[in-house]
Amino acid sequence: MTDLILETTPRPGVTQFTLNRPSKRNALSNSLIAALAEATERARNSDDVRCCVLTGAGGVFSAGADISEMEAQGIEAIDNSERRRNWGTIEDFPKPIIAAVEGFAFGGGHELAMLTDFVVAAEDSQFGQPEINLGILPGDGATQRLTRVSGKGLAMRMMLTGEPIDAATAHFAGLITELTPPGKALERALDLATTIGERNSIGAMLVKQTVKAAYETNMTAGLEVERQAIRLAFARGAHVEGMRQFLNKKRT
Repeated sequence: MTDLILETTPRPGVTQFTLNRPSKRNALSNSLIAALAEATERARNSDDVRCCVLTGAGGVFSAGADISEMEAQGIEAIDNSERRRNWGTIEDFPKPIIAAVEGFAFGGGHELAMLTDFVVAAEDSQFGQPEINLGILPGDGATQRLTRVSGKGLAMRMMLTGEPIDAATAHFAGLITELTPPGKALERALDLATTIGERNSIGAMLVKQTVKAAYETNMTAGLEVERQAIRLAFARGAHVEGMRQFLNKKRT
């Protein structure tokens, strides 16, 4: 059977995860989510992995949850302890991870993209939360994450109409960090991942931790996370080489 997640190393220090159900438009079955969680755990524990890129096979990111599973299993298909645990494992991945989106990211696929640290997408890509067309609502975080990123109005529009938005609108709303020509999202994401991978790995993980705190907590709590993180960076010696190089450049 074809691997549901393809793991490759296209650049030194960079691992690429490819959602690999092209015949199902990379629908997020429970098996695929479990495979992605396992892949992120391997990357978490590997010193060779400094940054990751998540993309989809077949010219699309993901059509969303697996409708055939939901039809057969009902709510248990998307609201079960194993899926929640695996989704949490992906969300808690401590190293930087970039989504590279071509084609479309709909439903759970869009929710998965929002779990990454930022999104690079092709100019002709689309994003949507079409669950209302099935008589349900998003169940993998969009009601909370999409609202926090894009604001109430656009989140309501997307979830109440089920209509997708184009990449320009998603970029303006902050859902996409960078737009590329069609077919170039993965290449650009890999370039950015390479740059990130060349930076101090401890510093990169602490940046991710503190920015997530800004997103998930209040200002007072977030500033305390930042203070603890900068102390840890100094304690771990993450600053030594970077400061030495900076001072050497100034002296030359």
